[in-house]
Parts: sequence; structure tokens; C-alpha cells
Amino acid sequence: MSADPGKLSPRPPAQVAPYVEVLGVDGAVKFLLAFGGAELYLAANPKGRGRVERMFGADRAAALAAMAERLPRRVPTAKPWIAQVLRARGLPVAEIARILHATDVSVRAWLRRTDLGEDPDRRQMRLF
Repeated sequence: MSADPGKLSPRPPAQVAPYVEVLGVDGAVKFLLAFGGAELYLAANPKGRGRVERMFGADRAAALAAMAERLPRRVPTAKPWIAQVLRARGLPVAEIARILHATDVSVRAWLRRTDLGEDPDRRQMRLF
């Protein structure tokens, strides 16, 4: 999944932002696809045995552990955001559906919401 410099990635939701901060957009997508939906222990001092460390290296594993207080208890799946990222990379809806283990109908609905400019947090009341 290589980034196209001409296309901007969609802004990540708040629960995904810390992962993007440490791993970058492509790394965050890879992380969420691998670990999304479950609790995950992040060792503060990785010893080379953990899956996160094997996938991303000791420095990034330690950086994730250092911001554990900002991370949700369970790793989010963030499928709507991942669908937006993959679409921005030029993948067709059918391929996105396969990657996310979702139906093409769900993927189209996620993408349509953002194409219409709907705020994904529209249920959240504005503070001001």
C-alpha cells in the first residue's frame, strides 16, 4: 500500500490518531488490520518477542507503549476510515471489501458518507 503523493489521506478519527502519529497512515492501517477489535498489551520495554515489535520494530513498539494512556482499551477496527484511506490509494470497492472482511454495500455506505461531506461525528453535539 504505497502512498500517492498527489492524494491526501483522510483525517483519522480521534481513537486512531495516536496510531497514525507513531506509525504513519500506512503503518496505522496495517496495525489496525492486524490487531483491531481486541485488547492488546504493549510492553514498555520490548524484548523482541512481541508481534507488534516484529511488525514495526522496537522503537515504534516502545513509542506506542509510551502513549498507552491515549490509546483505547481495545484496538479500534476503524473500518470506515481504512476504507477511505484505501480508496484514496485507488483501490476498487470490491478489493477494499475483501481487505476489511466487509460487504461491498458497507464499503460503499462508508465512502458515500464522506463523499457527501457528512461529519463522521455528527451525533456529537458542538461545544460552541
